[in-house]
Amino acid sequence: MNNVLEVAIQIVLIGIGATAVMDLWLIALKKLGVPTLNFLLLGRWVGHVFRGTWFHDGIAKAAPISGELLFGWTAHYAIGIGFAGLLVSVVGTTWVHSPTIMPAVLTGIATVVAPFFIMQPAMGSGIASSKTATPLRNCFKSVANHAVFGCGLYIAASILIRL
Repeated sequence: MNNVLEVAIQIVLIGIGATAVMDLWLIALKKLGVPTLNFLLLGRWVGHVFRGTWFHDGIAKAAPISGELLFGWTAHYAIGIGFAGLLVSVVGTTWVHSPTIMPAVLTGIATVVAPFFIMQPAMGSGIASSKTATPLRNCFKSVANHAVFGCGLYIAASILIRL
């Protein structure tokens, strides 16, 4: 197998693994009674994007889209793969073979820019959840979730090199 294809497959597996780690974190939070992400609403937004509507006053009030839950979960994992690709493109492909935690966690935290400045405004929550009842708490949860995702990047890469 050529090196480019091998690294691409590793990025996909690392992204899937890191996203799964984040999902386990979200399940734990939910069991503790902490409200978490609803990927159905992400899917609703994706569905509306395909129909030409990018911005909403509140995505929960937008018309439901057929298949929105599947769209949401697919987008969630595709974004995780994309962020894994971002990490490797920034630190280099050698990281895949010798992962270290700091670049992974820093990448995870840096990716919080996407929800703060793209997803939340597009879904009607404002920049960095500014239009919600608890913006500071919501921002903290986003940063924590993305830090966990960063840890997941490291965990997934570490497991992958041992297989």
